[in-house]
Amino acid sequence: MKKIEHLGIAVKNMEDSNVLFEKLLGVAPYKQEEVASEGVNTSFFQNGPNKIELLASTDPTGPIAKFLEKKGEGIHHVAFEVDDIVAEMARLKSEGFTLLNEKPKKGADNKWVAFVHPKTANGVLVELCQEIR
Repeated sequence: MKKIEHLGIAVKNMEDSNVLFEKLLGVAPYKQEEVASEGVNTSFFQNGPNKIELLASTDPTGPIAKFLEKKGEGIHHVAFEVDDIVAEMARLKSEGFTLLNEKPKKGADNKWVAFVHPKTANGVLVELCQEIR
């Protein structure tokens, strides 16, 4: 893994949260998009080398809605940049980590993504990200 790519934060109201984070960081989101397959709207903020992804549910039965219901707003995941997501998934599986998906899937911000189950990572949902080339 190369570096932390971004922190994902689950929010109840994207419009209000965009205003809050724009005030907090002093920058507007550089990208907003829907990931229909995950039932989520996203907003990305860049602050120097650091990125924050806000996630708001568009599906009341989707993973973000479930997270918000169980834990409320807050940090949802830590994403790490990788060069070869398939190889990294295989390495993590061989180290005993449980993956939430068997193959990478298209995520937000032009990335291939895969997730490590929090039960095998001290309660942290870990996302692997590789730029789609």
